[in-house]
Amino acid sequence: MSDFIHLHNHSHYSLQDAAATIEALIEATKRHNMHAVALTDHGVLFGAWQFYKKAKKEGIKPIIGMEAYIVIDGTRFDKKGDEPDYGVKKKHYNHLILLAKNLTGYKNLIKLTTIGHLEGFYYRPRIDFEVLQKHSEGLICTSACPAGPVSSALINNDYEKARRIAIKLKELFGDDFYLEIQNHGMEIEQPLLDGVPKLAKDLNCKIVGTNDVHYIEKEHAIPHNVLLCLGDKTGNVDYRDLRYGTQEIYFKSADEMKEVLKKFKGAVENTLEIEEKINLEIVNDGHLFPQFPIPKNSNAKSLDEYFVQLAEERLQRRFKTISREVEDRFRYEIDVINKMGYAGYFLIVQDFINAAKQKGIPVGPGRGSAAGSLVAYALGITNVNPLDYNLLFERFLNPARKSMPDIDVDFADDQREEVIKYVKEKYGENSVSQIITFNRLSSKAVIRDVARVLKIPIPKVNEITKWIPSKFGRVYTIDQALKEVPELQWLNTTDDPVIQELLKYSRILEGMNRNASKHAAGVVITPGDVSDHVPLAIYGDDDAIVTQFNMKDLEEVGLLKMDFLGLRTLSIIRDTIELVKKNRGITINIDEIPTDDPKTYELFSRGQTTAVFQFESAPMREYLKKLKPTSIADLSAMNALYRPGPMEFIDDFIACKHGRKKITYLHPVLEPILKETYGVIVYQEQVIQIANKVAGMTLAEADLLRRAMGKKDLKAMAEQKQKFIEGAKQNNIPEEISSEIFNVIDKFANYGFNKSHSVAYSIVAYQTAYLKTYYLEEFLAANLSNEFGDTEKVTILLEDCRKLGVKVQPPDINYPSVKFDVEGNKIIFGMSAIKNVGVSAVEEIKKAHDELGRNFKSIYDFCSHVDTRVVNKRTLEGLVLAGAFDSVKGTRSQNFEAIPEAIDFGNKVQSSKEKLTNSLFGDDVASNEINEPDLPNIKPWDTKDKLAKEREVLGFYLTDHPLRKFQAEYNSFATVHLGEEETYNFKEPVRAVGVVTDLRTKIDKKGNKMAFFTIDDFSGSCECLMFSKAYSKCEDLIIPESTILVQGILESSGDAIKLHVDIAYDLKNVKQILTKSIGLILDAAIHDEKTIDEIKKILDKYPGKISVLIGLIDEGRIRQFLIQNKVTLKDELVEELAKLLGDDSIKYFTN
Repeated sequence: MSDFIHLHNHSHYSLQDAAATIEALIEATKRHNMHAVALTDHGVLFGAWQFYKKAKKEGIKPIIGMEAYIVIDGTRFDKKGDEPDYGVKKKHYNHLILLAKNLTGYKNLIKLTTIGHLEGFYYRPRIDFEVLQKHSEGLICTSACPAGPVSSALINNDYEKARRIAIKLKELFGDDFYLEIQNHGMEIEQPLLDGVPKLAKDLNCKIVGTNDVHYIEKEHAIPHNVLLCLGDKTGNVDYRDLRYGTQEIYFKSADEMKEVLKKFKGAVENTLEIEEKINLEIVNDGHLFPQFPIPKNSNAKSLDEYFVQLAEERLQRRFKTISREVEDRFRYEIDVINKMGYAGYFLIVQDFINAAKQKGIPVGPGRGSAAGSLVAYALGITNVNPLDYNLLFERFLNPARKSMPDIDVDFADDQREEVIKYVKEKYGENSVSQIITFNRLSSKAVIRDVARVLKIPIPKVNEITKWIPSKFGRVYTIDQALKEVPELQWLNTTDDPVIQELLKYSRILEGMNRNASKHAAGVVITPGDVSDHVPLAIYGDDDAIVTQFNMKDLEEVGLLKMDFLGLRTLSIIRDTIELVKKNRGITINIDEIPTDDPKTYELFSRGQTTAVFQFESAPMREYLKKLKPTSIADLSAMNALYRPGPMEFIDDFIACKHGRKKITYLHPVLEPILKETYGVIVYQEQVIQIANKVAGMTLAEADLLRRAMGKKDLKAMAEQKQKFIEGAKQNNIPEEISSEIFNVIDKFANYGFNKSHSVAYSIVAYQTAYLKTYYLEEFLAANLSNEFGDTEKVTILLEDCRKLGVKVQPPDINYPSVKFDVEGNKIIFGMSAIKNVGVSAVEEIKKAHDELGRNFKSIYDFCSHVDTRVVNKRTLEGLVLAGAFDSVKGTRSQNFEAIPEAIDFGNKVQSSKEKLTNSLFGDDVASNEINEPDLPNIKPWDTKDKLAKEREVLGFYLTDHPLRKFQAEYNSFATVHLGEEETYNFKEPVRAVGVVTDLRTKIDKKGNKMAFFTIDDFSGSCECLMFSKAYSKCEDLIIPESTILVQGILESSGDAIKLHVDIAYDLKNVKQILTKSIGLILDAAIHDEKTIDEIKKILDKYPGKISVLIGLIDEGRIRQFLIQNKVTLKDELVEELAKLLGDDSIKYFTN
């Protein structure tokens, strides 16, 4: 047992202030033979539960504490103060160490940090003496570091103030108040080395010695300082200039601490005295569910009884007749749910889901493993019958594994808050909270961040980070990547001191918290106030109240947490249905559409799945063309396979479906399990079923096997394999076959996807595809309205409209609509999406248009009838540039120039109207008395300028696209589509075709000009960087609105992706430079021999040396053949071919 205990320690939960993980803190405690350790993060208890649990597991006594921020002179509500604090302006607070002696003290710490965040936050979560008095029971208080109130007064040479504050704290805490002394060799501490002992003697108060631990090892001083520098935005800070002015704030040994504290009597011994006073046991009493109220009209005597009654009643509604299969499955699930104590959980969830449905809020059919429960289906929690799709209850709730059920729910994203509001109203505002999440420094992120502080150029850093892979959704650690990735092996032997330093600091900081935010979906509901159980804070853009514990910690302490997810697709489905009702008078119940509609599956088979939920990426569309799905089962399997790992089995899956590859099974018992996925293991549920049928395991035991396989515990796996083989023998399956089956499912246990989730989401995908098939205009309009904040998605949607022949009417003042609407078979543009044109302006235009009873005739006529205070000059500019006045007199240039005069004219007319209100002829007289001016006599903008201005206010091109005349070049030469990241290749040079929409130049260190510019294509945009050497060769090409082909390397830096351009070509000439042969793609269902003859006639006019290939698409396959004609590539040739076949049919080949 050590004779010193560290009582003042910060972990990485003191965000961007400390560089020590909780695990490292505990490991250091063990290594130094200390039997206890405290955690005292700044103002928070973020890591308290993890610290408590992990310390206990390692045999270390956890002392939970907090370095509180306290307002001594004033209250927590004061928002002023600028006294110095380590050279930084202090935001009206001091520090105070508070340690929990017992459970009461721990509960009081929870209350104090919660009050600090919810009531006292001003730069920091501050408490004051009033709340400290109220919540002081069970706490030990020490006077903290030089920023403590007593220490600050001593540093400022105000002994009387220090004495006054110390007396106040001693009166409150009695013998549980200690004066804290630290000796890091810092200049600011010098007045305290004499002042604290003097004060202690004066007040008969004990001293306790601490080290202000911010990192574990002494050599971590620089990486810790790098962490502090991450928040610096100026780039002027030298990471070697220690912000805290010392290297001594590390986890010292007892001997080191005794040496620095040897002059201070009792400073060491009192650490043990404090430790002995502490007896904190946090007891987990099981699941802390809020009490669900049994309705007054029920005769149920308990929650379990009411749960059974309600489930039985709802089951009758779901099934006209209840078969033996349904009855047996239902009774089994009910029995498991009640035995595990989760009846209340199910009642709570079904209540808010059904309340949402009653309010007309769209709810998803299911998410995650909950779709495998028949009881959840009966109660309306899910809308997927698990028996239809052979889904397993045990994957959701395993009676052999005591853990909370996890029901996550999707709601329409714009109505999610309404559901949370309902829950708050039902259980109480203070009983519901959202949940915190911590963003960690992954290998890629930490290397980028540290490199920025070390001022290492981005391209050099990207040469490392671009090779760091992810597996099963997790980014490799630095050590993993350097061990397994061949392209990174050079880092193990590099003698570059800058790279060595980068890796050294990055390894130390990897995995630490960078910042905190609000979890996108998590909600916790508690019996009583949330802060009776866990601490609260405020985070997120909306200043939401969140728990200080993350989702995993909340579950471990027994609280009811769940995900309320906002799914935009549900909003799109709702809006489509509303548009169909309005436009066609048809009422659609999306839950009752047929799931075997041939036309819907044809849409999938054509790969026309832009905007179809989870099936819209370019590679997925290509796979769908090959797969030609014919069932929800096909869609579900494809959805499950299309992810890293199992993607390699997609081709086998498709080949087996179409009979091009024979389906084989290792044993006949596997056929019923794998038949629907054509012999390929796709799902986790299949792994469970195989273990059940082959080895005779119960489904619950088989689920435990699946989980063990995922963890790759070699000893446990060897035991499980033997058990599997022995079980198989009982079923007369030879060891060599059962061993091979085990090895196969072991491989797939990691790859396998949750079938319940895949089926539920594939149903949503099918619903969107059905709507797209039968109500195309309404579906695309709903997508455009819901995606309007995302320029790249809108660009892709507009391109889909073009390809499918759906007319999108540009904004028009005579068709005013807030959102995208549908009239007949065309989409009406949602005008509120135009820059500087808000909802209120569009509503004013619509009101004026409706009152007028006719179309506006001119900009002057328009301004005569709208309120120009609402539809002001900036609004009018946005409308004109977007083309909203194209249906009235004048060109865009004329109407733009006329805006000031039109506003003046409109104001005069409206003023006249007011004067003649009582006249019998009012409006007519006013209009006739003031004649409209003539429009300014100026030239129309050329197409290039008009489109550039249109893009300026819309964010994209609408009426045309500068690339449209280069469609063939785009289809042929672009190896990436800028708005589709799945087409990006970070390892090889790529080519992009686009229009320059933004350009900035700067002078590099050598005095040469380099360029930063953006290019747009039909799918989106990308930032480009061109260094001076490359830029000097094509500066005349890189100008706004020029159409170019660029070639270079894609590099990712955090969320930003840049294309480092090496060379650029003018699109007008690029086909002549790069083309070696021409391809003409023809659909056999449309074109015949007559078309081939027409093609040959055109080719005969342009003899030359370039070969021509024809690709005939027949039932998804392309047959190629060479035409004898060779041609000269001229624009006239391309124009004639495009007129005959369409732009999309022409392709240029570079080989």
